[in-house]
Amino acid sequence: MEMSQPAVCTVFFDLETTGLDRSCDIVQLAAVCGHHTLNLFMVPRCPIQPGASRVTGFRVTRRRLFLRGRPVLTNSLRESLVSFITFLHMFGRPLLAGHNIRRFDCHVLARALDEFSLRSDFQRGVSGLVDTLPLARQLLKDSGLQSFSQQNLVKHLLGVSYAAHDALEDVRALQKLYRALTPTANHIQNHVFTLDSLATSDLSERFKRAVNVAGEPEERHTPVSTSSRVRI
Repeated sequence: MEMSQPAVCTVFFDLETTGLDRSCDIVQLAAVCGHHTLNLFMVPRCPIQPGASRVTGFRVTRRRLFLRGRPVLTNSLRESLVSFITFLHMFGRPLLAGHNIRRFDCHVLARALDEFSLRSDFQRGVSGLVDTLPLARQLLKDSGLQSFSQQNLVKHLLGVSYAAHDALEDVRALQKLYRALTPTANHIQNHVFTLDSLATSDLSERFKRAVNVAGEPEERHTPVSTSSRVRI
């Protein structure tokens, strides 16, 4: 009698960044798996672009991070990445899913992991990555939808709106959306990829140039305060 393999759980993650260029810096990293959540903030080392600030509500004043005018507790980028990897290890080797991550978030994440030599630790903590954007396009190809943005998909499938562009709210909404999409194992497998399949070699140098142009130091600075917001 053949024994069935235990189901691999799925962790959903999202980043808020200083802009839309892949050489931008991370400001917020959030993840969710069931009722377990991780929500971390970082003082970015390059300026937040005005457009990004208008959308996300983040700004930096005197090296302190503010969200919609209120200061938030922050971790260093390295501390945040280590906390993220630790969070992933709680679930064995889960799939890591996000919306439009193959084109953007994973490039930013890979560059940050490489900066602190954490890529191998990260890769040991996941069984693969899944981008829910092409997955949703495949599953809903006959729906007539004109936009496959996460906000539009949540509105279409769940009939609700939510506070988008907050990483924690985004991952909570994505987890519900994923359940509504009900992808099969074959659907998911068709969209699994790894960080090593991405071309990221030039991003580190591009980021360093962006930091230097902005007149910010390349070395990491100690944040004003640190906090790891993990709910178990």
